[in-house]
Amino acid sequence: MPVVTIFGSSQANESEPDYEEARGLGTALAKAGYTICNGGYGGMMEASARGAKEGGGKTIGITTEDFGGPANRWIDREIRMKKWSERLFKLIETGDAYVVFDGGTGTLVELFVLWEMSNKKFIQKPILVLGNQLHGLVSRIRKFPHVINNPNLFLAETIEDALDRLKRGRT
Repeated sequence: MPVVTIFGSSQANESEPDYEEARGLGTALAKAGYTICNGGYGGMMEASARGAKEGGGKTIGITTEDFGGPANRWIDREIRMKKWSERLFKLIETGDAYVVFDGGTGTLVELFVLWEMSNKKFIQKPILVLGNQLHGLVSRIRKFPHVINNPNLFLAETIEDALDRLKRGRT
């Protein structure tokens, strides 16, 4: 089963539209035969794993001793890393594709590490940005004179758009 690693805010809760969007993505991906991987904790991680389980899918949570605490209840398989940086690279290594929702500075770090690894051709996998706030940021950054217009980085408008691009294997 191909694995989609999902990044996003750990602060989102059930009452927020972002949480429901991540949950919907998890369900859609599971029904399409994808395994969900994420950081294993709360917010968008919980939402996407919950959606995947509701869709009959499998989930992987990559947690870290740096943050402590167990994985959320929707995680089937927890992979525990010692350090935060090891966790980030394990999340990247595990994914066959990536979806990035809006989030805080941690999510920005994850997006920019993915982007740079793709620029340097360390990874050549689809990176789908589904967060509305990130759309504007990525669009502005792409206009910087020294930023590579990476063909693996795509601004997905909807869950259906992201899923279609993953199924077609193109960004």
